[in-house]
Amino acid sequence: MSSPRTRVAIIGSGNIGTDLMIKILRLSKTLEMGAFVGIDPESDGLKRAERMGVPITAGGIDGLVAMEGFKDIEIVFDATSAGAHKRHNDILKSHGKTVIDLTPAAIGPYVVPPVNGEANLDQQNLNMVTCGGQATIPMVAAVSRITRVRYAEIVASISSRSAGPGTRANIDEFTETTSAAIVQVGGAEQGKAIIVLNPAEPPLIMRDTVYCLADPADTAAIEASIEEMVKEVQSYVPGYRLKQKVQFDTIPADAPIRVPNSDEMASGLKVTVFLEVEGAAHYLPSYAGNLDIMTSAALRTAERIVETRAAKAAA
Repeated sequence: MSSPRTRVAIIGSGNIGTDLMIKILRLSKTLEMGAFVGIDPESDGLKRAERMGVPITAGGIDGLVAMEGFKDIEIVFDATSAGAHKRHNDILKSHGKTVIDLTPAAIGPYVVPPVNGEANLDQQNLNMVTCGGQATIPMVAAVSRITRVRYAEIVASISSRSAGPGTRANIDEFTETTSAAIVQVGGAEQGKAIIVLNPAEPPLIMRDTVYCLADPADTAAIEASIEEMVKEVQSYVPGYRLKQKVQFDTIPADAPIRVPNSDEMASGLKVTVFLEVEGAAHYLPSYAGNLDIMTSAALRTAERIVETRAAKAAA
């Protein structure tokens, strides 16, 4: 006899919340949708949830707390905005709920599943960084586990069509949160993040570029580390892949370059990684890989929380 699934709620009926709901309904063997929450009763996400038999409310966080089944919900995903998340978290914390934050609010520790996914599963609030962070931080970490990374810079390019109002409202938080996570999770000494909303038609697939200024090291070892990390990400985001071979450029000691945002001059090894992320098209088309990698990472994290709790209970 199978054990009961853990009931979860999603706050935010936009692109990210709706895609995550569909993933839980279609893919998860341990999670069950207990509530889908929005503020616009006419939103496509709420209407879709209702058609799929998921309990809904258009009353926001207050509507969620008032729902009959709220007491049975253990994990709440917040897919709204960084500004709204603080109040949401305060309320959910007072009710003893575990919160997985898909906004750049960064109240809880940063979580990137293949890098530090097992480290913070007992925390009340876990932050999923950003879509760009989920795609690129594993590559920075893959380099930093081989050699010191003095500086890492990432450029995330996504289709304008896959950037909803929540994403657009959080551009500043995106850059700040991703830059901090490049250091705290990726292991670089300094980090910088840039996001590009590409209006091209037809829409282009998510593309990411990662630049690392590293100490000299065995390039074959770095490349192997990167390829191994790509496979780890592909275990939950099948459309994640290297666009071309990793590039290496030597910066000689007699011709150093200036490290961005500092007066330091440095030589060493420049590592460049080109990625693309194709989405699973659970809600938006496959070009929206930025949506897919964020929701896939959140789903993976919630399932690991449930599995860890079950293992502890059985011990």
